[in-house]
Amino acid sequence: MSNDKLAQLSEAGVSIWLDDLSRERLNTGNLADLIRDKHVVGVTTNPTIFANAMSKGEAYDEQTKELAARGADVEATIRELTTTDVRNAADLFRDVYTATNGVDGRVSIEVDPRLAKDTDKTVAEAQDLWKTVDRPNVLIKIPATEEGLPAITKTLAEGISVNVTLIFSVERYKAVIEAYFAGLEQAKANGHDLKGIHSVASFFVSRVDTEIDKRLGAIGTDEAKALRGEAAIANARLAYAAFEELFASDRWKKLAEAGANAQRPLWASTGVKDPEYSDTRYVDQLVVKDTVNTMPEKTLDAAADHADVTGDTVTGKGADAQAVFDKLSAVGIDITDVFLTLENEGVEKFEKSWVELLETVTGQLEKAKD
Repeated sequence: MSNDKLAQLSEAGVSIWLDDLSRERLNTGNLADLIRDKHVVGVTTNPTIFANAMSKGEAYDEQTKELAARGADVEATIRELTTTDVRNAADLFRDVYTATNGVDGRVSIEVDPRLAKDTDKTVAEAQDLWKTVDRPNVLIKIPATEEGLPAITKTLAEGISVNVTLIFSVERYKAVIEAYFAGLEQAKANGHDLKGIHSVASFFVSRVDTEIDKRLGAIGTDEAKALRGEAAIANARLAYAAFEELFASDRWKKLAEAGANAQRPLWASTGVKDPEYSDTRYVDQLVVKDTVNTMPEKTLDAAADHADVTGDTVTGKGADAQAVFDKLSAVGIDITDVFLTLENEGVEKFEKSWVELLETVTGQLEKAKD
């Protein structure tokens, strides 16, 4: 076996995507280097990533000055800055996209998180982003809120590829797959070629441990403490079991015969938050074919250095994973409340980042006018 840990991961069927994008990464050639040297075959972005990127350095100054001179408002400026980055990154991944028949080489951009509870506005924004970026290898990110589910279906029905984000529970994940199937069925009825529509379902990992570990600590019993760090990986393994089950159904087989692509699970939030845990645990323990692991660069570097890739660590572990959740319930963890809390916090965090982005770019526009 190769000593290249990331190559081993890729060979095991895990697509390595970077959970970050900035103008600086593009301009310095850093992203191109990661594609060449670190087996990176895609990129995900979110409002927090763009807020961080635009608050540092001078990489956006020139374009911001041009937009200020044209009288662009802050919303239009953010749209131009972010879609320019995504378009340029998509061009950088075009060879990967072609070589993988559209499976990888993908760049994701998220709808305005303030629309997470508005189905129709989310669909309109998704369509606008798709047209603005104008690249076949973009994925439009839509959160898996209750209002987001019909938006996912309607967006797919228009032939638009989607990254479904902020999935925390297996129950909601199954609803996402249902929305995907319905969207493909409508897309087919609308005359779209299903071969050109791709999707991933972003299942969040580390945040589950963070929330449940906090609650276990508050309970404080030996039985509760013994379950620390067990929930997130068990949850993801149950999600993969659901993926295998639903993508073996007769409904899916009919869509596959029409040219549809499976919606791969994407492990998101794989940076480890608790220093007591191995910094590659959400890589090592979630190795299985037909998945994506989108990593912040710190996790990518750690995985390149010392990931423990021992083959499939997911398939066949559904019963053990369910046993973890049975034990969590038994010690007093309200699982339903955990997932509701995480979804609400996820939307709120991205809304807060969007507000920060608005403030940053407003200041830069003012400065550009001076």
